[in-house]
Amino acid sequence: MSNVNVLGRIWDWAFGHRRSIGFGLEKLGLFTLKFPKIVAAAVLLISVVCAMQIPRASVDGDLLRVFAHSGAEYEAYDHLSKTFGTFENDIYVLVSSPDLTNPETIEQIRAMALDLSNNEFITGTMSAFTLRTPGPDGTTLPAVPEGMMSNEEVRTALTALQQNDPMMRNLINPDLSGVVIIAFPNPEMTKGQGTKDMIASLRETVDFWKTDQVQAELTGPPIWTSEMLNAAIGDQVKFTIYGFALGSIIALLALRSFWGAIIVAATPFVAVMWVMGVVIGAFGSFSFLTIIVTTIVLVIAFAESLFFIFNWLAYWREGMDPYKAVDETVRVVGPASALAMLTTLVSFASLSLTPGQGVQEFSMAGGMASITNFICLMTFLPLLLKLAVKLGFKAPKPSFAISAPIKPAWYLASRFGRPIAIMAIVATVLLLIPYFLIQPRFSFEDFMAKNSTALTAAEEIDQGVGGVAPLYISVPLKEGMADVGDADFETVKIVHDIAEKYLGKNKVISAAAFTHYADSGFTREQIFNAVGDLRKRFVTEDGMKALVTGFMPTIIDSEELVRLKESIEADIRAAGIQGAEVGGFRVMTTYATDSIVRGLQLDLTISVVVNLFLIGWAFMSLRVAVATAIPNLFPILGTEAWLWASGAGLQLTTVLALTIAFGIAVDDTTHFLSHYLHSRREEGRSHADAIKHTLERIGGAIVAATLILCSGTAIVMFSELPQVALFGTLFVVTLGFAVIGDVFILPALLFAGGRFFHPLGGVKK
Repeated sequence: MSNVNVLGRIWDWAFGHRRSIGFGLEKLGLFTLKFPKIVAAAVLLISVVCAMQIPRASVDGDLLRVFAHSGAEYEAYDHLSKTFGTFENDIYVLVSSPDLTNPETIEQIRAMALDLSNNEFITGTMSAFTLRTPGPDGTTLPAVPEGMMSNEEVRTALTALQQNDPMMRNLINPDLSGVVIIAFPNPEMTKGQGTKDMIASLRETVDFWKTDQVQAELTGPPIWTSEMLNAAIGDQVKFTIYGFALGSIIALLALRSFWGAIIVAATPFVAVMWVMGVVIGAFGSFSFLTIIVTTIVLVIAFAESLFFIFNWLAYWREGMDPYKAVDETVRVVGPASALAMLTTLVSFASLSLTPGQGVQEFSMAGGMASITNFICLMTFLPLLLKLAVKLGFKAPKPSFAISAPIKPAWYLASRFGRPIAIMAIVATVLLLIPYFLIQPRFSFEDFMAKNSTALTAAEEIDQGVGGVAPLYISVPLKEGMADVGDADFETVKIVHDIAEKYLGKNKVISAAAFTHYADSGFTREQIFNAVGDLRKRFVTEDGMKALVTGFMPTIIDSEELVRLKESIEADIRAAGIQGAEVGGFRVMTTYATDSIVRGLQLDLTISVVVNLFLIGWAFMSLRVAVATAIPNLFPILGTEAWLWASGAGLQLTTVLALTIAFGIAVDDTTHFLSHYLHSRREEGRSHADAIKHTLERIGGAIVAATLILCSGTAIVMFSELPQVALFGTLFVVTLGFAVIGDVFILPALLFAGGRFFHPLGGVKK
């Protein structure tokens, strides 16, 4: 074959009118019809392989996986963790009692602290019971003496400790209503499922010591992550079960046939099984983001299956042989389904332009899921429909409820097409204003599970001692002494004082914090030796870096946190200290989220532009791309305007929801325009008649598909994780706007632009 012929074929495939709008991808369905036995064997094999992967399904509870490799802030936090170790993996035990100063109560809590320190998962603890105070002749004594006989003795000991020791100021409530015990997990013991086992073991320990007078709750990042993990797993089960149930019920109402609903639900069932197998095989586990992909695939598969079956039944009711109707549906609907898959794929792929392991994995998982879902639709569904006919399935009568909006839509388009079109265009243009005004927002508690006991305990700690969420300041030193030289000590003290200025008195610990012990005659070497495992959290072994740790409330607004960080940095620079870095998990997530969200907003814009171009290219018509723009931009911009007006701002899952919802919303538009052009070009209908015929033919499918998409995703709104629930809410709102765009705005635009769209009927297929 000559190069000229090859180039000619490529040119004809890309720009010729003889290729389909699905760029030939629907040929997979034609291959299924031609070689049903081979395809059936392949479908069975894929199903078995994927089913074998599902028992391995798990959700990785590491929240850092979402932000990993997202930019400079993550790299700085990763370096900080490796240099000093951090408090981010520590577990806090909030022990409260109305009778804390009772000698018996304090001894009971001491025993609990000792029991916790001896736990196999724990390398050590920090509490009022592990600390020692200066004694005579250079000896040390327990900071909370044993064998106290009166409430006054206990009160005096705890008050002195709370007022004088920098660590205890953050671990003893000023009103002596509770104390905090910090447990340091063994990193080797908490790998994999170890964290779950550790939490269970610690809960068993504290439960043993609980009484009517002594209550204890676990909190801290490992507990929060565990709760998020449990919520994510629970969500997965709920979404799958309720998603299938709701999808099947809507299919039953749409088709008025029990077996018809089973046929509609069969493809989503197989598609979800395939996608789960592919994602598990690719990543080993789900993350907080990739777990959403299965729900998205479920509702997309329901919608596409419904489109396919609606058309098949329409041909059958019009007198076509049911077997031939399957073939004709593959030929007519297949290209539109292929283009719909491509638009969804583009939406997922656009997310890969933003750095961050979580977003990258979500993008890859969604892309693989889109392709897998299309393969399932083009192979499994045609075979299933022919099998159903062979087994005696009869075509049900159409449902009036699903097609009820179609007549009003046609009436409005034919009578008021121009006013509706003008209002839609003006509204869409005006909605661009909030799009440019809306700003990113991050809230840590939005990642926490609802009704979290660990979060409640953290809030109680916030109220009691003012918070234990750490803010780190890495300070470069010059003398390189393990016990910190005098000049370096003065530098640390300056930074320490700056941190206290913003976080509050006694809310900062560092090498300069232990003045009480220094005043009592302890040397720096003795002080550092006394803190044991915590030494590396104050200064590195080579003495070239020191760490100043401030404690702030767990619940803090992202804007407030940004102001706090920038103010501390400004004061440190003003003090002439160069190279100091302010960071921590909360700082990293706030700044990384801002960067990721801004990147995702750009991805959304790219997705919109590329998808509109792709549709115009597929139909070989700029007019089609123009017709697509308004009904699909309107729901996205409308949802963003609502977020801006409500002050919710853009969050991580917000932009993900908008991007994917746009890719899915375009699917209905694609099917509508495909049928419209089919009516014009192959059936020879007039412009107005083609619009009416398209509404009658697939309008009900658009309504039913959107109901399935919305109801299936609405389940996500009830997620235990606020970020996932927000994803579902915005998804539903956007798709709700989208059905208005496809059923009411698009026909009005087509009808109003009669002269503009009239030439489409003369273009070759």
